[in-house]
Amino acid sequence: MNPESQNKRPSWDEYFMSIAELVGSRGTCSRGRSGCVVAKDKRILVTGYVGSPVGLAHCDDVGHQMHLVTHEDTTVTEHCIRTAHAEQNAIAQAAKIGVSLEGATLYCHMTPCYTCAKILINAGIKKVVALKDYQASKDTKEVFAQSGVKLQVLNPEVEDYSSDRFMKHEA
Repeated sequence: MNPESQNKRPSWDEYFMSIAELVGSRGTCSRGRSGCVVAKDKRILVTGYVGSPVGLAHCDDVGHQMHLVTHEDTTVTEHCIRTAHAEQNAIAQAAKIGVSLEGATLYCHMTPCYTCAKILINAGIKKVVALKDYQASKDTKEVFAQSGVKLQVLNPEVEDYSSDRFMKHEA
């Protein structure tokens, strides 16, 4: 067999990350089409993507629900709060179907936000593998370090959610 024609199998991290990216394509908010996969012992337990609660309107259909957030350093950022984050939806899915996430690894597009980080810690996630870093990841990194959750960021590129990149959809 020609060695050049042999398939290069992805590592487990590459495999689960590529699935997380595909899951994210189901997202319903143009500000964050990200997804996640929660795996343990090389098996997928649950997935999640950015989306509105079941039965409620999606950003892609009715526009964003923007809120301003003032941070400790006095910077102000805009956040769409119509949808739940991919990590939150994965945790909710696990609860709904009765799957324990204790000791599992979560694969996601970017470092989880601080709220998601706290939820992941309480769900028993022990490792998070993120494709990119998040512009506001300082608190997440601190709480992961304090709680013993290992964070691995594959690409040092920072995901930036500057509000001028996004236009509100008018119904």
